[in-house]
Amino acid sequence: MAARGHVQDPNDRRLRPIYGKIHITCLSLYRPSGSDLCYRTGMCVIECSKGLQELRGVGSAALPDDSASLSGLFVLVTKLYEAAVRKVPTSEEYHSHLFMAYARVGEYKKMQQAISAQDEKLSQTMFLPLAERMVEKMVKEEKIEAEAEVQLYFMILERLGKYVEALEVVQGPLGEKLTSELQSRENKCMMLYRRLERWAECNALSCKLLLKNPDDWQFYILYFDSLFYLIDQSWAPPQEGAHSAEGEVHASTAQAISFMEDRIATEEAKESKHLRGPYLARLELIRRLRERSCPEAQQLGEPLELMFQFFVKFGDKPCCITDLEIFLDLLTPDQHVQFINRLMEAVPLGAPGEDGVALPGDTRALQRHLCVTQLSRSLGQQHALNTEGKLGLIKELKAHYRHGLQFGKSCLKTELQFSDMYCLMAAHVYIDLWLETGDQNMLWQCLGLLEEGLSNSSSNAQFKLLLLLLYCRLGAFEPVVDLYSSLDAKHVQHDTIGYLLTRYAESLGQFAAASQSCNFSLRFFHSNQKDTSEYIIQAYKYGAFEKIPEFIAFRNRLNHSLHFAQARTERMLLDLFLEADTSSPLEESVKSMSLCPEEDDIPWDSLRDNRDLTVLVSWNPKDRQLNEEHKQHSLEDDTLWLRLRSLTLRLIGCVSALTHPPTSRNSEKTTENGVAAKPSSLQSLLSQLENTLNQATQFTEKQLQYPFVGPVPSRLAQALSSGCCQCQLSSLQLPLHLQELETAGLDDSTELQTQISNLFKSLAVQLQDMLEKCKGDLLEVKDDQTKPQQFLLENLVYFVETICIVLWVSNYCGSVLRPLKSSLQKKKKKKKEASTVTVVTALISALEHIKSQEISLTALKLGALSLERQTQSEVRTFTKTAMDKVQSSYLRSLQEIGELLKKRADTLKSLKI
Repeated sequence: MAARGHVQDPNDRRLRPIYGKIHITCLSLYRPSGSDLCYRTGMCVIECSKGLQELRGVGSAALPDDSASLSGLFVLVTKLYEAAVRKVPTSEEYHSHLFMAYARVGEYKKMQQAISAQDEKLSQTMFLPLAERMVEKMVKEEKIEAEAEVQLYFMILERLGKYVEALEVVQGPLGEKLTSELQSRENKCMMLYRRLERWAECNALSCKLLLKNPDDWQFYILYFDSLFYLIDQSWAPPQEGAHSAEGEVHASTAQAISFMEDRIATEEAKESKHLRGPYLARLELIRRLRERSCPEAQQLGEPLELMFQFFVKFGDKPCCITDLEIFLDLLTPDQHVQFINRLMEAVPLGAPGEDGVALPGDTRALQRHLCVTQLSRSLGQQHALNTEGKLGLIKELKAHYRHGLQFGKSCLKTELQFSDMYCLMAAHVYIDLWLETGDQNMLWQCLGLLEEGLSNSSSNAQFKLLLLLLYCRLGAFEPVVDLYSSLDAKHVQHDTIGYLLTRYAESLGQFAAASQSCNFSLRFFHSNQKDTSEYIIQAYKYGAFEKIPEFIAFRNRLNHSLHFAQARTERMLLDLFLEADTSSPLEESVKSMSLCPEEDDIPWDSLRDNRDLTVLVSWNPKDRQLNEEHKQHSLEDDTLWLRLRSLTLRLIGCVSALTHPPTSRNSEKTTENGVAAKPSSLQSLLSQLENTLNQATQFTEKQLQYPFVGPVPSRLAQALSSGCCQCQLSSLQLPLHLQELETAGLDDSTELQTQISNLFKSLAVQLQDMLEKCKGDLLEVKDDQTKPQQFLLENLVYFVETICIVLWVSNYCGSVLRPLKSSLQKKKKKKKEASTVTVVTALISALEHIKSQEISLTALKLGALSLERQTQSEVRTFTKTAMDKVQSSYLRSLQEIGELLKKRADTLKSLKI
């Protein structure tokens, strides 16, 4: 037996030469100093090859005893398991070992990737069934005592799709422990009934819950849903026994009408504190019966009369408008005027004053009148007025607003004035007139009115948001920064409304503010990972297991946010435009961003549009409201623009990496470092950019008009109109041709040289065309009207961005052409580069234009030009304040654009080809 122990293993005999090679490599490449990690790890592999019998000697000097060497072995083991998983991807055992190997070497990101690759499959086949058996054992042993344990059991069964078993748990003794949330048990039962399509039980349970709480709207919806499912299925109750496990079931319209009438009768019997739910549920039932063309709808009454009765009971509550607004489609167009007149009969107003406006005497009457006014706008009556009618309406709304301020004299600064909505509605009518007539005075007066409203109600977010939107549309970003800051946006609001800030900041030339705006958003997104991890830990700690999937979904939603990708891309481009080749070389700027042109890290297939597109109040009729087509079009618009900007950024990264080797001696090393692969990446990215530009051109031809308070258009249409996209593409194609010229040489590339020369000339012409589109007065004064032309400012920003890209490309071209210059001069006479001269001329012309705009803006007296129609001095003051803000913002934008152009002009002077 002892002799057999000395027989050499065949596998060991085959591997000995390999271990020997490793030994030689360690001795030749790495210093055997005892402190070199690579050497010690390699020697460790050799020692391990001797077999476990020899490793039992604890005092062996050759074996490593430090963590660094042992960690090196674990890295090797990890590589082996990675190869095994690639070879046998279906092996759960290999996946588990690979996961633990990653854990040992601290590769946390790879741990996440490893588990997510098999997460869904493993959870259904291994983790969840195992968890179910463990909990079932605890149930049998009666060890489940806490509510969190029952919640966990319910979650396991739900994710396994075992809804029947989950229902038994909720309805059984364990369900009695679900007490932390109101009606938690009933809500879970209702959810399971819906998933199991047990409509009879769903109907009966919703009936019982509505008897307990007749104001719970979610159960009315469930009641109606289940009712009509049962009617469609021709469900009939059993001849014997109970209708369902939850009791009596309503399976006919007659029973539903009777049930609604009983709820109404119960409310009518009360002397005070009526609940709104039953009255609104009756209108909802009428709508559903009408959709199904059921004649029984008439039994419930006429919608106009029912809505009038609702207004009589609840018209003095701010919620009345939102309650009735969703049922306005029950009225025929012929009933609209009759409905509003009928409501006005229930509004107690005083006698008309000198201006002919009857005003309310208290806040309850004010709220009733405000509700009627809002409903009239929602029915389209205000939109149907002519210009004179709308001006009269504005006058009336202003009178109601200023009259209502007396009721809020004792309000704190953080409280809203009772009459604020009159001011906001008057602003919307001003906007209607501006859009319909093009009268700029309407816009200025709208801004003045909103500034007045904000001075009286400094915490009104609607005033701030509408002002923010108007100033952005006018191209004045300076006042927007303070407005957004005063909104005091919290947490996820930086994602839902932050797009209003980042969309306009850089495009209007406010580069410092743009940088700050992107930082606001990015700071929130970057802290999301840390914060949500802490939330998950706390949820585990306190047993709130049902919240953990919500936190994970929330984190994923933010990580895939469209706004996150936009802010990150725009911030990197902005940093390059401001700093690259001015304060630091382009290569260093790109390197500091860890930008890899070959990798696209934007999750295009899973981007989430988290914008809140309904944050602004509008009261528009249905045909003027935001619809799904608008939302989808806006998402495509923003996504296309993001793709263009992302490709431009990556192409700039490619240009920075295209370093020209100084001597042929270094060519091999350059190829080893991967630079030789850059032309293929450049070609691919250029092709993608060209295709995206074609898609963008076709997309902008659709010209879908958004509602004014809907999504803001992206920069795509204006960028294409300015010519910057095509000009940037032309300039970024030059490095590709220069590489071909360098490869072919001067003698055999006459045609290529002509092509490059034409490209330079075309580029210079495109820059001149872009500059021509920038010329004009930012504030055009014509016929006593001051018309802002903010598109000129955007065109100027696009010109500056294009100049930056052209200079970076020219810098690379210079590095390629300089070595060829001497041979070119020998064969041909010295020729001055006309395109460089033209670029310099364009830059100087742009600087002169900016200077002239600054002088004319400074000399412009806006107040004397546009305030003649306004008689009240206070109103003139607020309007002048708004005008001054726009004027100051334009000057600030011109100043920042001019400073950046001067830096680029200095860079161009030092560029010699």
